[in-house]
Amino acid sequence: MTTATIAIGSPALKRSLALVEQRKRWMAIALTLPLLLFLLATLLVPIGALLQRAIENPEIAKSLTRTGAALADWDRTSPPPVAAFAALVADLGAISEGSDAGAVARRLNTEASGARSLVMGTYRALPLGDKLTPEQTREKLLALDERWAELRYWQAIAKNSSRWTPDYLLTAVDLKRRAEGGIGVVEPEQRVFSRILLRTFEISLVVTLWCLVLAYPLAYWLSTLPARRANVLMILVLVPFWTSILVRVAAWIVLLQREGLVNKSLVSLSILGEPATLLFNRTGVVIAMVHILLPYMILPLYSVMKSVPPTYLRAAVSLGSPPLAAFFRVYVPQTWPGIGAGALLVFILSIGYYVTPALLGGADDQMLSYYIAQYTNVDINWGMACALGTVLLTATLLLYAVYRRVVKTELSLG
Repeated sequence: MTTATIAIGSPALKRSLALVEQRKRWMAIALTLPLLLFLLATLLVPIGALLQRAIENPEIAKSLTRTGAALADWDRTSPPPVAAFAALVADLGAISEGSDAGAVARRLNTEASGARSLVMGTYRALPLGDKLTPEQTREKLLALDERWAELRYWQAIAKNSSRWTPDYLLTAVDLKRRAEGGIGVVEPEQRVFSRILLRTFEISLVVTLWCLVLAYPLAYWLSTLPARRANVLMILVLVPFWTSILVRVAAWIVLLQREGLVNKSLVSLSILGEPATLLFNRTGVVIAMVHILLPYMILPLYSVMKSVPPTYLRAAVSLGSPPLAAFFRVYVPQTWPGIGAGALLVFILSIGYYVTPALLGGADDQMLSYYIAQYTNVDINWGMACALGTVLLTATLLLYAVYRRVVKTELSLG
């Protein structure tokens, strides 16, 4: 017995056990490494590129380097220095590709309207002459287009001469950097993104509430059924997952039009006197989104409800509680985790929706994702698109952080 005791507590055995534990850890890391690499390549790297592009401003800094340096000490209120005119001509003359000049023109045009035609007209007219002094270059440039005397174009160049800028992010929350310095709120008629963000949250909240109202009784009913019947009905719940979103949206367009099945049914049942407008407005968007996202609410609720013992409710009723009061006081509080998880999942999915509002909604029903696609595919302004995507990502992370805080508080109180 003494020998066995010594063997059990010997340093050699401890080293052997530590080696086994280390091998288990390395094996676990090796098994999860492919997943980690996949997440790094498909999630973290794109998110990092998104965040970088939201603050990157390469067009002016890359192509108008000399001009930016000439305007570095300019107070942005007095006429620009003469050297800036010569630097601008030299920078534009050094651009070999017309697409690069177009990128500069588009970027400046977002700051000062008319800059695109001004820059491209000057670019096509180069060279202005050989061995010109800065004063002569200035006169030639003003003779070519007198708009070069306007401060707003030079202010736009000076403002964007740095490679990194907060302008996209500020614009995404209806703020701006003033040409003379400092940050201010944009003009009331230009405050569009705050309204779009509020509209996105409003539509998402309405969709989440409707999904909860429809999913809760259905999930409760499924949880009370025998396993065989519940599994069969759960397949029907999951059927929307097997159908393309575009197909479902197209089906709703057919159903919700003025001569569609929904309007005909409501009119034939005398619920409506005439067909209602259910397409290209908020109603159609909410109906289609609720239909698409309803399974995401049912599944978390069902999984939580199946774990709630039915004896709790029967015990409350047997102790004298009315059935309805027992349901809301005993049963519902035990399903809070499912309600929270389902609501969070549906809400996060809703705020990123693009196809459904674009096809079924009107101009005042488009959500933030629509404008991200607009800046990406139409305006070719990736910086603004990434800034709006960053705002959407930040809102999602904040929402998730609030949810985690609430859940943690409830668990600690419980």
